Amino acid sequence: MLGRIGVALAIAFLKFLAIIPYGITARFGDGLGWLLYQIPSRRKRIVHTNLKLCFPEWSDEKREDIAQKHFRHAIRSYVERSVQWFGSAKKLEKLIQVDSAVDLTDPDLPPTLFLGLHFVGIEAGSIFLNYSLHRRCGSLYQPFSNPQIEELAKAQRARFGADMASRADSARIVLRWLRDRKPVMLGADMDYGMRNSTFVPFFGIPTCTLTAVGRLAKTGRAQVVPFIGEVLPDYKGYRLKIFEPWDNYPTGDDEADARRMNAFLEEQIPHMPEQYYWVHKRFKTRPPGEPGFY
Repeated sequence: MLGRIGVALAIAFLKFLAIIPYGITARFGDGLGWLLYQIPSRRKRIVHTNLKLCFPEWSDEKREDIAQKHFRHAIRSYVERSVQWFGSAKKLEKLIQVDSAVDLTDPDLPPTLFLGLHFVGIEAGSIFLNYSLHRRCGSLYQPFSNPQIEELAKAQRARFGADMASRADSARIVLRWLRDRKPVMLGADMDYGMRNSTFVPFFGIPTCTLTAVGRLAKTGRAQVVPFIGEVLPDYKGYRLKIFEPWDNYPTGDDEADARRMNAFLEEQIPHMPEQYYWVHKRFKTRPPGEPGFY
C-alpha cells in the first residue's frame, strides 16, 4: 500500500502529466505498458487466460499480439487518468469526440441509466459524458483500497457535477436519483461475486453477471443506454460512443436481462478486442463444483 508521501508524489506526477501535451503522456503510458508486458506477471497471465477462453479459435500468434496491445492500453489508461482527472474542460473537449444516438442536452430526457462498458476508455468516457450532460447526474464507483486515492478519484470524477455513491450502497440512492430525473452512470460487466448476480453465457462460458441493471431499470422506470469510451489510433484522443436505448428492456426476467448485456458486449468487443478490460478476472466466480480458471 502506498504511504502518504508516495500518494502525494503520485498525485504530483499525475498533475504534471496533465499539463504537458497529451501525445507525450499517451506515448509514455504506451511505452510503460510495453515495458511491463516483458515482465512475467499475474495480470499478464489473466489476460492470456481470458483471451484463450473467449477466442479459442485464434492462433497463438494472434492471441499474443492482442494480449500485448491490450496490456499497453491498460497501463496507458492508468497513466492517462492524469489528463482525465486534472485536464481542463477545454483540453478534454479537444481530445474527446462524442458520437451519441441520444440528445444529451434534452431537458425532457427520461429517467436514464447510462451503462458504461469496461473498455479501457471508460474513465474518459464517463467523465466526459458527465460534462456533456450539462446537468447534475449520479455516478457509482468501486471503492479503492487506499483511502487517499479513493477521495481523490471521487473528487475528480465528480468535478463536472456528479453525485458519487459507492456501488455497495447504491440501490436506494440510484432510485432516488432516478425519481429526481438525474441521469445515472454505472458499470456492471465485471465479476462482483454471487450477490445480486446470476450465471449467463459470455462467449459461451457461464459467467457471473450482475442482475442489478435490469432490476433498477424496472423499479426506476428508466431506459438503459450503453456507452463505450474508445481510444483512437495515433494518440488522437478518444471517442465517446453512446448507443440507442435498449428496446424491450427490462423484460422482468433477471437472467434474460443479464444475458442482454453480455450479448451486446459480444457484438462490440470484436470491433476492438485489444481495448476490452481483459486484465480483470471476468470468470473468477464459478458455478458450484466447477474448477477455477485462474
